Order: sequence, then C-alpha cells, then structure tokens
Amino acid sequence: MSSKKLDRRLVSLTAPTSLEAEQYQALRLKLESLQHSRGVRMLAITSPGVKDGKSVTAINLAAALTQGSDARVLLIEADLRRPAVARYLAIGKKQVPGLADIVDNPNRPLRDAIIDAKPHRFDVVLAGSTVAPIHELLRSPRLGTLLQEARAQYDYVLLDTPPLGPVSDCALLARWIDGVLLVVAAHRTSRKLLEGSLNLLDGTSVLGIVFNGDVRRFLRYRRHSYRDYFSQAIGARSTV
Repeated sequence: MSSKKLDRRLVSLTAPTSLEAEQYQALRLKLESLQHSRGVRMLAITSPGVKDGKSVTAINLAAALTQGSDARVLLIEADLRRPAVARYLAIGKKQVPGLADIVDNPNRPLRDAIIDAKPHRFDVVLAGSTVAPIHELLRSPRLGTLLQEARAQYDYVLLDTPPLGPVSDCALLARWIDGVLLVVAAHRTSRKLLEGSLNLLDGTSVLGIVFNGDVRRFLRYRRHSYRDYFSQAIGARSTV
C-alpha cells in the first residue's frame, strides 16, 4: 500500500465507528441476508451517471463486509474506461496485471491479478489495460471463466462497473452476476435518468438503490442526538 492518505469518503476504512460508516454496515446486513436466502455472492455496483459515488460505495461495502468477519471479499474494478480504485485506495504502482490483461491472456490465472490490499482485509483486482474494444472483452467467454473462478474462491465478489447512461458494460456483465446495486446521487440524479437506467437493467435483478449524499438524513440524526451512539464524527455525507 502507498503511504498516501486514503480518500476521506472511504468511511468504512477511515472512520469505521462513525454514523456514516454504519450505513454501509446496514447494507452489509441486507447482503448477508440475500446470500443466505438467495445465494447472492457476485454483484455489480453501478450508477445512472458519472460522479454518483459508485466506486466509493463499492470500496466502502467491500470493507464493511470484512469487518469482524472471516468473509473472503474480492473487489474487481470492471470499469475499464475510467478506473479509479487504485487512486481511492492509494495503491502505488505495482507490476501486477489487471482484469483486462488476464482476459486478454488465457495463460494468466486469476491469482496473477489479485492484490492483497493490506492492511485492509479484502482483495482487489484493478482494471488493467487493453487495446481491444471494451465491449469485445466484456463479451469474452474468458471473462466468464475468470468470474466463476472468483466466485469459487470468495464469499463475495463486488464488481465496480461503469455508469449505465453512457455505455452498456454493466448490462454485458449481467449474465455472470447475481444482481446489481444502483448508486444514485441524492437530490441530483433525475427521475428520468433513474427510470432509463432501470429500463437498461430490465431482466437483471436490481438488489437495491443506494442514495449517496442524503444530507438531510444525517442532519435529522444529529439533531436528535443519535451521534452519541457513535465514537467517530466526520464530515462525509455518503448515505445508503
């Protein structure tokens, strides 16, 4: 891991006992219930548009799933167009292939791309690079094989995918996943854009909608002194 500081919005890592981090613990409970009842283990995290907070949500959820647990969690950066996970986690440059590299090269197993993100308890596969068209890579049976390998090795596999509006990447991944979490920017994402995104996911199980940045909810909590239940107070405003 790099010595740089983590992005402060990664509350599950930087302030795990805060009110904000507790929202991801609530989401974790729902996913654990879905795993027990429906076998949900591999899910995509996406959003209707850019800057809705999907990558931050994916990282926070990966961290939440491992806290006080023996759960094996793998975060796969499937946003091959605008990767950001390495920057958020302050992962320095490593001579490790990414997802695109091992899809392109059938001689490379999944383990070649896995980064142990210590001190954090989840593993990471970064996006990597490719000269092939992205849609061809996402349609590749090789990708399906790698994802099934990940499913066999981990209790939860989270895929950080591109937004639904500009590209069809998440829809192409639908055949291999158990469901989708849709991250929506509270008070910003329009109803029309949300409806269009849900239509694009027609036939794919939408496990839930995550409202990111719902400031009014936190103001209500603090006004009623719920903050006394939490040992860390921060200014982040991510809400699920």
